[in-house]
Parts: sequence; structure tokens; C-alpha cells
Amino acid sequence: MDKFELQRLRDLPIEGVAERLGLQVSRHKCLCPFHADNHPSLSFKVSRNTYRCFVCGESGSTIDLVMKCLNKPFLDACRWLADENNIILAEYKPEEEKPAKPFDALRYERFFVRPWLSEAARRFLFDERKLDERVVRWCRLTSWRDKRGTDWLQIPYYDREGQLVGIQNRNLCPGATPRFRFPGGSRCGIYNLPVLNLLRPREPLYITEGSSDCWAMLSAGHKAIAIPSATLLKPKDIEQLSTLNSQLSTEFHMYPDHDEPGERLFLQLRQFLPHLQHHQLPLGCKDFGEYYLRVRN
Repeated sequence: MDKFELQRLRDLPIEGVAERLGLQVSRHKCLCPFHADNHPSLSFKVSRNTYRCFVCGESGSTIDLVMKCLNKPFLDACRWLADENNIILAEYKPEEEKPAKPFDALRYERFFVRPWLSEAARRFLFDERKLDERVVRWCRLTSWRDKRGTDWLQIPYYDREGQLVGIQNRNLCPGATPRFRFPGGSRCGIYNLPVLNLLRPREPLYITEGSSDCWAMLSAGHKAIAIPSATLLKPKDIEQLSTLNSQLSTEFHMYPDHDEPGERLFLQLRQFLPHLQHHQLPLGCKDFGEYYLRVRN
């Protein structure tokens, strides 16, 4: 992990990190998790991307907040931040002295011809997420187990023509790190692009944050694509969405995550999708996946 990656983690919006840690931020303040706090005394300074409690004196950056809230050492806190925001750290990449290999689609395509789901994967997808089995089949989700006995969910990324362009591996062991792994050369940008070929004129298309919310949206009966995360909208993704906006006769819709990064993402998307429609999540629902579970239950 080099200094540029560390700076990238420190530059993540501090209030968004706090929200992901379960803190309820309002007007740049929240209850301090480091002492018995009855009135919000933890203050966020957005301009400097820092926090400070004026009662107990705790202060620091995004990494400090994760370390102290989750009681993690420095490296584990960095990994948690990276995993939560789909940031691939150098320690997960091939050695620098070796040239990066292009993604070998032929090597992995066979895994998705007849997808197989372990018991851990079935619990995650059907018991915890309550997903429609037809959606799991459509997305060709499969699973595998590494030499240590850890179960992983394999999430394939296809371009609009149905060509495999990347794979995201999700760790199914709760709290384990790393949470995600990507084979060398994977291009995990806009997710579920083949659904565009099924769109009817003027049919709504939903944009979600991450593949999990996309599965929930599909299971709810809507057509949806997903971007990696609120803090990882790449220029290439923006260009692709702008092109789709000019090519498709569709209406774009979005349920932004119920936190500052989610709302900021909506505003960013609105700059090149001017007719993007905003839908408000109910109170108590952090993202569409939680809303979907509430409706299902």
C-alpha cells in the first residue's frame, strides 16, 4: 500500500464513512461513540475531512474513525475502508515488477455455464437477501471454495453483447477481509449491461449502487444496472452512462443510499443524466436492498 492509496482512503467523505459505521449524522454532528453521549458532540469538518469530539477529545481522519469505532489495527482499518468502497489496494494486485496480464475470459467462462451455489451462497442469496431464483440464474451467480475452505460468491460482469469482461469475488464469511477480490485485468464497471437489450421504449431503468442492490431491484420486478459504489464512479463509467442516455429511449430512476455519499452520487449522475428521477427510501432503510427486505418480510 503506497502513500497515494492511503491518501485515497483519507479522502473518502468522512461523514459517509461515519454513516457506513452506523453513526447517524445530522448537520455535521452525531452522538460520539467513544463516550456516553446524550447530545451530539462529535463534529465533522467537511472542508478538512476530519472529526473531533469536543467532550472527550477524540479526533482524526477516516482511517482513525474506523480504527477506533471497530477496534481494528491500522492495516485492517484500511482494508475495511477499501472493501466498503470497492477500492483495490496494491497488496491485492500482482507484484509490481510483473506486467499486468489482460483478463482471460476463456479461463473463467466455463464457471458460469452451469453455475453452482454452495450452502453458504444459497443462505446469502436466498435466506438473507430473499432474491428471486430467476434473478440469480439471469446474473449467472456461482460460488467456489478456496484452499482454506472459505466460500466465495463469483459475480460475473458482462458487456452489452454478453461478453465476459470481469469478475468480482465476494467473501461469504461475515467480517472477513478482504471482502472482495478481482482476477487480474477484470473490468468491473457498469453491472448487468445485458439487461439493456430487454428494455422496451420508455420503460424505466433503475441505477443502483453495487450489485447487491441491483439484484434486489431485479427481484422487485424492475430492470436495473449498477455502478460499483458511490465513491468509485470512473470517467469511463460516466462516458458509458452518457452514451446510453443518448441512445436509449428510457427513463432513468434511482433510490440513492440513505447517506451523504448516496445523495452526492445522485447529484453527480444528474449532471449528465438530467432527467434522472429521485426516489426517497423510507426512514430506517439504508439502501434499496434493506427496503426490498422490509417489503418482502
